[in-house]
Amino acid sequence: MKKLYIGVLFLFAILSVSAQETKTLWQKDIKSSTQDFLSTMSITLDRQIVLSGSAIQKSKLSGVSTSGATSTNAGYDYRLLKLSQEGNILWDKHFGGSKHDYLVSTTTTREGGFLLTGTSYSNQSLDKKDNNIGGADVWLIRLNEDGEELWQKTLGTKNNDEAAAVTQSLDEGFFVAGNINSNKNLFGSKDIFISKLDKTGKLINTTILGGNALDEVQEMIATPDGGSVLLMYSTSGKTENKIFNPLETDEANTENKAVDLLASLKPKTDNQQSTTIFGKTEENFGEGDYWIVKLDKNANVEWQKTYGGSADDHPKTIVFTDKGYLIGGESRSNSSGNKRENIEEGTDLWLISLDKNGNELWQKTYSFGNRDVLMSANVIRKTNKDNFSEDKGFLLGGYTQAEGKIQTDDEKFWMLYINAEGKEEWRKHVEGTSKKKEERLVSAKLQTDGTFLLAGTSAEELGQENWKILKLGDKDLDNLLQKQDIRIYPNPVDDYAYVEIGFELKGEAQITLHDMSGRQIQKIKTKNKVTKIDTAALPQGVYIVTAKTPNKSVNTKIVKK
Repeated sequence: MKKLYIGVLFLFAILSVSAQETKTLWQKDIKSSTQDFLSTMSITLDRQIVLSGSAIQKSKLSGVSTSGATSTNAGYDYRLLKLSQEGNILWDKHFGGSKHDYLVSTTTTREGGFLLTGTSYSNQSLDKKDNNIGGADVWLIRLNEDGEELWQKTLGTKNNDEAAAVTQSLDEGFFVAGNINSNKNLFGSKDIFISKLDKTGKLINTTILGGNALDEVQEMIATPDGGSVLLMYSTSGKTENKIFNPLETDEANTENKAVDLLASLKPKTDNQQSTTIFGKTEENFGEGDYWIVKLDKNANVEWQKTYGGSADDHPKTIVFTDKGYLIGGESRSNSSGNKRENIEEGTDLWLISLDKNGNELWQKTYSFGNRDVLMSANVIRKTNKDNFSEDKGFLLGGYTQAEGKIQTDDEKFWMLYINAEGKEEWRKHVEGTSKKKEERLVSAKLQTDGTFLLAGTSAEELGQENWKILKLGDKDLDNLLQKQDIRIYPNPVDDYAYVEIGFELKGEAQITLHDMSGRQIQKIKTKNKVTKIDTAALPQGVYIVTAKTPNKSVNTKIVKK
């Protein structure tokens, strides 16, 4: 449960800021009578804001669940909160069993819903439909866009397992990653599993990764080829691959402990007689390194790379670029191992650009002084003269904290913009003028309209944290983004598409869909800047989408797969 409890002080009361042209557009405090843990912030396809984490419901404090059944434990539940772009709460949902259930990661789905992934200590009770396999397991809940449950699934081993990350794959299934506290029954003290599920929650395949020490998932992203890339923090060295046969139960089998441990992660309809467990193929360089693994559409390993210096290097985020991947995190290492630049002060940022096969393109370090912590990385794209998208640069967001001490206003949220080759273009700080005693930044997101969202927790004293979110406006951010009067995503499309109007919308707009012969297929009237259209019944081909207001009419093409 490490991710849930790591907190950093942050100046949230940004009612006035020092950075020129940066201003707070609104701030929302989500009040609670208990200590709430915020884990992630997501932006839905229709541009709504979702906060997810863990909270104790008021009904549980009185010993009664929301369904009226008696609760035996006032434990934490999953909490999902949806807000509008104006900060208004649209709905607030809780899901939980009779014990503690901690929501760790949430991904938005292509049809507008969500998949929640967390660590559950509950057996079958209240909202939870399955018993745990071990002491703690990974509990998945898929919801529609209104927050109503579609299905749920429990994954795990006979040991304690932690949820880590989830992402939707190109085939509309899911990759789910977790950490196994294996006590060296597999590789090291903590190993990793990645399960591939189809869109109905059916388990397709599971892959185990590990080295001879501790390995933890930090982030996972889907790739355009249908696979995914896993970013991990690793203290492990090189380890041999292992083959286990889950059908062998003879006591003479020296790997029985591992076989027994992993049997629960095997698909029930799987006729294969063996499970390949992939060991780390490269030695560590220091105390902790970046470990990157590329997986195919069935969660099988395609390649893996290790990057690090002689000290501790901790990865935080990975994004897909037009050349491959950009990986960012924090480094305490001077030039050593395969790190080529010294740190300037304390803990610096370390970025590595890789091609699609994991080969290094460039690496850079950046310093803001003291302990620099990376929270987010955003790819800034532009459309060239041939109408192809290419990377214009990257916007990084994070904060700086004094090393080993806490002082008044010793932390500043910063933004750093670099070009596609890693050259710094500009940086700026946002400083608070006042703060509560306990404040923690959890997530930072750049939006397509040039605004920036910051989310975290805030309290006068430890143990009473509430969620807090604020929206910043900045002229430099707005200038980075390429303006489009109309956008369609995803494109090409399968079942659903979203039409986003880029110009100012006053009153009502009319969205129409025509085929290439001019025949009208759909017509929708809307007052929203983002409108969902149903394309499931359309034959394959090219269509024209038009957005029309009393003062303006724009159109673009959409491709049905």
